[in-house]
Amino acid sequence: MLAGLSVAIALLAPAATAAPAATAPAAPAATPSSPPARPPIRTAVEPCSPERPTADASEIVVCVERPQGYRLNPDLLEAKRALRRGKPKRPERMVDKSCASVGPMGCGPPAGINLIGAALTAAEMAARLAKGENVGKMFITDPTPTEYQLYLEAKRNREAKEAEAAIEAKAKAKSAAQQTADSAAVKAPKTEADSPSD
Repeated sequence: MLAGLSVAIALLAPAATAAPAATAPAAPAATPSSPPARPPIRTAVEPCSPERPTADASEIVVCVERPQGYRLNPDLLEAKRALRRGKPKRPERMVDKSCASVGPMGCGPPAGINLIGAALTAAEMAARLAKGENVGKMFITDPTPTEYQLYLEAKRNREAKEAEAAIEAKAKAKSAAQQTADSAAVKAPKTEADSPSD
């Protein structure tokens, strides 16, 4: 009885292994001393197929469309270029230092606070606050634009160019449509309804 069971197993074993082998390619047998063989690396871009992958649990298949590259923000690039071109130089201040060489103390700093200048500044601040304007801009000593301000300027310029191009495209399309309508009207033959009756 035991011999008959072993013969039945021997006969059924090739049939059981033949069904999975038909669906999946046979992997080379790994020897115990060598590491398991890795699947070959695919370098060519293959399109996604609608067929389902094999039922092999050790294989992970991810199928997505490859993006067509990435696009950086052109306004940001333009702002960085403008920043790299160099900051504008401050105007030179012509400070008179001729009195610094007179005597052991020199001219020294001006005595006291300029009260008239402070009063004029306070009046200007009050006027701007009454209008609802920005008071902080009065105290900017270095008017160099920041990278964000350059970005906003580049964005405004790009949007203006795109708007002009859209207007020109609409005008061209309108003139082309007018020309085709005019040429169709010229080519249309006169019918009996158009001709005068006797």
